[in-house]
Amino acid sequence: MPHSLILNITPQSPIYPNFLTGRHYHALFLNLVSSVDRKLGDYLHESNADKAFTLSPLQVQSKHKNQSLILQYEHQKPISAGTPCWWRISLLDDKLFSQLTPLWLNLNPEQPWHLGSANLYITSIQGTPQSTQPWANVCTYAQLYEQASEKDRIINFIFSTPVAFRQGGFDNVLPTKESVFNSLLNRWNKYSGIELNNISFESVYPSAFNIQTEVISNYENKFIGCLGEISYRILGNVETIGIKQINALADFVLYAGIGRKTTMGMGMVRRK
Repeated sequence: MPHSLILNITPQSPIYPNFLTGRHYHALFLNLVSSVDRKLGDYLHESNADKAFTLSPLQVQSKHKNQSLILQYEHQKPISAGTPCWWRISLLDDKLFSQLTPLWLNLNPEQPWHLGSANLYITSIQGTPQSTQPWANVCTYAQLYEQASEKDRIINFIFSTPVAFRQGGFDNVLPTKESVFNSLLNRWNKYSGIELNNISFESVYPSAFNIQTEVISNYENKFIGCLGEISYRILGNVETIGIKQINALADFVLYAGIGRKTTMGMGMVRRK
């Protein structure tokens, strides 16, 4: 069962931009894991395999009711002490979620955690859909598949943090249909237990886009990623099962993200 959890966070001291990096978000998550399961934390730290979680960059809570489509992926100024923030963790398999259950159930809002030199409190966790928080959700893989439309031929994605794809020894920022949907398919087949065989993306075509490239520097190296909105259409004579499979993958994007460095804040995508 994939989960998309929102952790509400209050820093107790300023968080400086040099600690608001993908590497530091990753370290904070591993510290959370190690607090309930040291072996699991060590395993996730050492493993180079595709990992069953994604992380967002830290977000300063908006004063506006509706969240911006594009999230904060870099911070140029410190986040002041006492500023309400949120942070998204998605978990892609039941095993990892259950191993972390003690963390969610025994959360101590007065226990300090560390992001670089900053202390912060995790005050609450949201795991179900919220009208003002589109990133919180939970759904079984079976429900994701059963609820996927057999008719919807238009798929609109919002790339909310920079998206890039590894091809051979180099990065590609162009969201081709093969890059986007194969990224989703690989994670779906690895974690869902509902293998999608014989799925074809030949009928999928980009139909509209408003995207731009961004250089992000808060990683070990600079990365170039793609931000914005892109629409794909399913064209031609496609059986309902094919449309349903493509829609299931598109709905899965909220949890899985797309492309590289999704465990460090990149590749956060949702349907519009």
